[in-house]
Amino acid sequence: MASHARVRAPELTGKGGWLNTGGTPLTLADLRGRIVLLDFWTFCCVNCLHVLDELRELEEKHRDTVVIVGVHSPKFVHEAEHQAVVDAVERYGVHHPVLDDPELATWKQYAVRAWPTLVVIDPEGYVVAQHAGEGHAHAIEKLVEELEATHEERGTLRRGDGPYVPPEPVATDLRFPGKALALPGGNLLVSDSTRHALVELAPDGETVVRRVGTGERGLVDGGPGTARFSEPQGLALLPDGRVIVADTVNHALRAYDPETGQVTTVAGTGRQWWQGSPTSGAAREVDLSSPWDVAWFADRVWIAMAGVHQLWSYDPAAGTVRAEAGTTNEGLVDGPAAEAWFAQPSGLAASADGKRLWIADSETSAVRWIERVGGGADSGEGADRGEGPGSGFADDHPADFVVRTAVGTGLFDFGHRDGPAAQALLQHPLGVTALPDGSVAVSDTYNHALRRYDPATDEVSTLATDLREPSGAVLAEDGSGDIFVVESARHRLTRLRLPEEAVRVESVAHRTQRAATEVSAGKLTVDVVFQAPAGQKLDTRYGPSTRLLISSTPPELLAEGSGAGTDLRREVLLAEDATEGVLHVSAMAASCDDDPANEYPACHVHQQDWGVPVRVTADGTARLALVLAGLDEA
Repeated sequence: MASHARVRAPELTGKGGWLNTGGTPLTLADLRGRIVLLDFWTFCCVNCLHVLDELRELEEKHRDTVVIVGVHSPKFVHEAEHQAVVDAVERYGVHHPVLDDPELATWKQYAVRAWPTLVVIDPEGYVVAQHAGEGHAHAIEKLVEELEATHEERGTLRRGDGPYVPPEPVATDLRFPGKALALPGGNLLVSDSTRHALVELAPDGETVVRRVGTGERGLVDGGPGTARFSEPQGLALLPDGRVIVADTVNHALRAYDPETGQVTTVAGTGRQWWQGSPTSGAAREVDLSSPWDVAWFADRVWIAMAGVHQLWSYDPAAGTVRAEAGTTNEGLVDGPAAEAWFAQPSGLAASADGKRLWIADSETSAVRWIERVGGGADSGEGADRGEGPGSGFADDHPADFVVRTAVGTGLFDFGHRDGPAAQALLQHPLGVTALPDGSVAVSDTYNHALRRYDPATDEVSTLATDLREPSGAVLAEDGSGDIFVVESARHRLTRLRLPEEAVRVESVAHRTQRAATEVSAGKLTVDVVFQAPAGQKLDTRYGPSTRLLISSTPPELLAEGSGAGTDLRREVLLAEDATEGVLHVSAMAASCDDDPANEYPACHVHQQDWGVPVRVTADGTARLALVLAGLDEA
């Protein structure tokens, strides 16, 4: 086994206490003799959710030697609420102990800079590896096997049951529902996300008419008692009466026929899309990544591809999918569709006139829209909130759509503020609903509110409060003008009468509580640390195996050094008058099995995006180290 730096793991502390342990607090001493994998996550982060799924197999295979501990480290104010963490642990099927760390105490002790970050601690209590981002499960498994062998031989490995204690199940008709859709006959269809099913309700929004799906996680087609989903979310009605379902964790689109109850897979392979994979082609042959919502717009189904910060589309007639907007870089940038940046788009709704597709861009706490060039938008609306290079679409892709922002300023500013859209604030909205008057209702999830944006006045108002994590809404079909709100964390649909006057709410503004990294003025070395896993090497068969993209908010923060390159270390130059801002760093590395005798070595992609708040100070660091995989020993 390769030698590793002997760094003693700091203790696990968090003001919120422990979940999934039966009320028993844990210490590293309690876990001595076990391999401990710390998963620093926050429940708003789709990359963190990907890692939860990546780790399920490892968790099952090595359950007698490995203890995974989730360290919940919030970005948004709502995520620091203990009950919200309790809900998230159940919602996403987290079956290991979780430390609720609302003040980021353990995050700071381990010098974590990104969600998600994984830290491996050996049975003697020493940190032996750190990984940021997705795609590391194979490397961690190899390390676990090495650690098992080494510490079995030393006599320092302790096998046995882990400290996980499952919570008691709760009986409800719905469990953390995601989205809702009005069916032509008046019934409502709801994605029952945590129970991996669809539920058809009567027009009252309460009476269960039919359940579709066995309730077990899986990707299986068939009738209501056979089909399986994995945390389904968005729903869209096709002109032929079928419903398209965003089957989020299966990375697939499914079609549900309300007449027959049959479910079929129409797009996706069941595998997650990675950089370099096709972005167009036959729908069943192209990988997708966490489709969160779907909507019928411009004669096809549009997909909020939360996992890669893009919008894609599915053409049922042609049986094809393609990327429509977004570069896969995370942020808020308007302009031509191919150059726009999104951040976990999670809600879609076509306007009543069919000219705009409204977008809930959750991680930037923004409401945005996309429309055809020349589609009636004032070219001055929705100023860019940053800049960045386009990723380049296929040559035959029509560059005929433009992206604009109505509300929102970027990744780190959020709150609850009404008034002119340029100053208004939301907090991680997951849903948008087009209203008949041309305005849009916003499910302002982490503010527990239903908000409204009116393009005619460019104003934001609050329609209702005291909701619990609303994630979508649908207008009642009975002509009453009422709206059903999906109260996800109350496990129900709530019927509301849209008020004629807005609710008055005290304005609150927040910034993420992550501390800024102090850097020195002038030259700054950005150093992404990547060490190929044991038995692997960088894959250089087809050219460079690494990629580094750097930009900043505001763009003027960097005088030199922004843009793309292949070296994971780069010297950038901060502007002379720079005081603070955010460095956006995106890194990717591809590694393959290092066995010359293997003609077809297994290869893996490691990738992560960092948004690092920085502040220029006299004694700040001249080197910004970001660990993609391994340990920073510089």
